[in-house]
Amino acid sequence: MIPIPQIDWFALAPEISLTAAALLVMLAELFLPGERKRLVNPLALAGVLISLGFVIALAADGGTRGAFGNAFVVDSYALMFKAFFLAVAAFVLLLSYRYIGEIKTYQGEYYFLLLSSFVGMLLMPSARDLVMLFVGLELVSVPGFIMAGLRKFDLRSNEGALKFFLIGVLSVAVLLFGLSIVYGFTGTTDLQGVAQGLAAAPREPLLLAGLLFVIVGFAFKISAVPFHFWAPDTYEGAPVPITAFLSVASKAAGFVGMLQICFVAFAPLADVWAPMLGIIAVITMTFGNLVAIQQRNIVRLFAYSSIAHAGYMLVPFGVVQAGNDGVNQQAMAGVLMYLIAYAIMNIGAFAVITAVARRHPARQVGDYAGLGSQSPGLAFALTLFLLSLGGIPPLVGLWAKFFIFTAAVNAGTSFGYFLAGAVVVNSVIAMFYYLAIARTMWMDEPAHTGRIASGKALGFAVGVLALLALASGLYPQPFRNAAEQSTLLSAAP
Repeated sequence: MIPIPQIDWFALAPEISLTAAALLVMLAELFLPGERKRLVNPLALAGVLISLGFVIALAADGGTRGAFGNAFVVDSYALMFKAFFLAVAAFVLLLSYRYIGEIKTYQGEYYFLLLSSFVGMLLMPSARDLVMLFVGLELVSVPGFIMAGLRKFDLRSNEGALKFFLIGVLSVAVLLFGLSIVYGFTGTTDLQGVAQGLAAAPREPLLLAGLLFVIVGFAFKISAVPFHFWAPDTYEGAPVPITAFLSVASKAAGFVGMLQICFVAFAPLADVWAPMLGIIAVITMTFGNLVAIQQRNIVRLFAYSSIAHAGYMLVPFGVVQAGNDGVNQQAMAGVLMYLIAYAIMNIGAFAVITAVARRHPARQVGDYAGLGSQSPGLAFALTLFLLSLGGIPPLVGLWAKFFIFTAAVNAGTSFGYFLAGAVVVNSVIAMFYYLAIARTMWMDEPAHTGRIASGKALGFAVGVLALLALASGLYPQPFRNAAEQSTLLSAAP
């Protein structure tokens, strides 16, 4: 008889419950008449909260759990990211409540795809095997291809979704090719085993090419320059809540994969890939900020802003040093802290954009003229998020940039000082277009009269995120502690 493997079902509870919720919302819409179809949104939100409850229970239980021969591991690092992704999912659902119903798409289809993508995100931080990591990454990406094109009668949506799909398929091919080369040299797909194999393997050109292909595959996912060209058109064409999802959750999933690949599997060859990622970081943040200044469509502006922030988050990768756990731990904590802060700031900004887009579907920067007099609450919140994205105190964005700046400086190398200087210079450049939007809201005359109604769900999301941006800026210690205690290095046995 074939032995039945023992599976820790409790360790898999967050993924199982979210998968069940995804199937349930798709079936529920078939039986809900008319306006009642909006009930699939709170049903999906309930599924997210139940999954989050299992994450909290796993954290309270303590210890490290594993499944599938420890290809799937639940530790402090995995739990922090699972909680992060589920919190992002809850806010994306709040943004979607009225907007998705108004663009006349099938809501069950949308929520099924959205929750399916988040199931992939829950898998990724637990993956300790290249195959598991790849499965999680593709489960994140494939629903995104479809969701980007949900505005089916909009040519911009069609174009953006097609570009996203074609570039996504290309990145998968490059990534798989690189993983196959790495497997050929190491003979294993286990991340720790890959690290040991790379430490002993000769540095042949083919092996280094394999590492390059893997990193390029992930660079497509996080829209780093020069692999960013799908992002502006895809962000502009997608429904605004999906743009928020792609710019925060999908990007964060790409960084989760890069953290596990670079800080664990490829750590012995850090002297090869770290300088390359550092250079890409500088090019990415500079290109994103300079092009964002020229944009008049606010979604495209935030698309290039998102590219620039990917550059900031790549800075700690540029100072990783083989065998130096002190520097590497601080670098990883910097990335984790920035991801948390970026999610608060960017989802908050897109929440306000979602509200304004219901009146101004063209989504131009000029549409925000006079927003301060028409809807002062929304204008104040967006100003808060813009200043936080620019790194202005006392908001959370300041600490996000401070932690990556500190990680670069504490590496103690001239290249680290160069990266830290690039962060400062680009933060100043970014303030030009963030303050330009704020000036438009508070100083320009409104083109339309009347208050913009955000709705209760969207208004709640904006209020909570604005409060988080301010409170975590005034007291960042809880987020810093979570980031420092939840790195792969500290979680490793």
